[in-house]
Amino acid sequence: MAKKGGNKDEHKMLFDLRGKRRNVVKVVYAILAVLMGLSLLLIAGPLPFGDIFGAEDAQEVAREQAEEQQQRIEVKLNKDPEDPQLLLTLTRAQIQAGGQLVEEVAPGQLALTVEGRQEYEKAASTWEEYLAATDEPSPALAQQMANTFLTLAQTSPSGPEAETNINAWAEAQKIFAKERPSLGSLSTLALYLPFTFDYAAAKQAANEAKKFATSKFQREQIDNQLEEAEKNARAFQKSLKEEEQLNQQLEESQSGGGAEGGSGEGDGEGFTNPFNVGGATSSE
Repeated sequence: MAKKGGNKDEHKMLFDLRGKRRNVVKVVYAILAVLMGLSLLLIAGPLPFGDIFGAEDAQEVAREQAEEQQQRIEVKLNKDPEDPQLLLTLTRAQIQAGGQLVEEVAPGQLALTVEGRQEYEKAASTWEEYLAATDEPSPALAQQMANTFLTLAQTSPSGPEAETNINAWAEAQKIFAKERPSLGSLSTLALYLPFTFDYAAAKQAANEAKKFATSKFQREQIDNQLEEAEKNARAFQKSLKEEEQLNQQLEESQSGGGAEGGSGEGDGEGFTNPFNVGGATSSE
């Protein structure tokens, strides 16, 4: 889980393009750019832009309000920990809290803070409890969680963690698309499923999406976007394998006495955070 550090730079993008990891970072960042573009298809709750830009203590006020709301819900959950409605309400409160904990990292550019990412991680955990407690998950909450998992993937400290969050995104989006099938929900599912490396399922979702298309242009657009998504997903899959191999080599070199430790690789945290876009960081 992300931790808050004392260095302000922890909120900024961290990239290390030195050494063997240079190509891996570049490929992963390119894939991430595609993911961030596709994320516009998902609907997120409104952010309080006026408060963010109007007062420095807006985040503290939002945090206190969120904590109070969550505490009230958790008191009730202590009496009935498997109440689906309470778990749903708590998940939404955690998502809302995370969405408010952002900061301006550049003019007009907002980024999720470390605390915001922690709230999203809490929401992910509560979401799993909610799914275990209900047979009919809320499609609206599933859509919110899809957006949450996408943000977690974009701000994950490593490729494998991003992969885990993308898989969780897929499960949430499947729930939403099943209950509310449409051109948008199904095409979004089709364009992200390749990043779970289930290319057959992505093709099936694309075919379902085309049933809602009203023109030949829309159908062709889905096919073209799916082709591009699959291409990028395969590059992402390859980069994960390369990252795994590099990690293994680093572990072997370190266990052998750290002879290669002075190359700049593995000495800091930046090179391990190629997905660290949007302001959240992790020290684990």
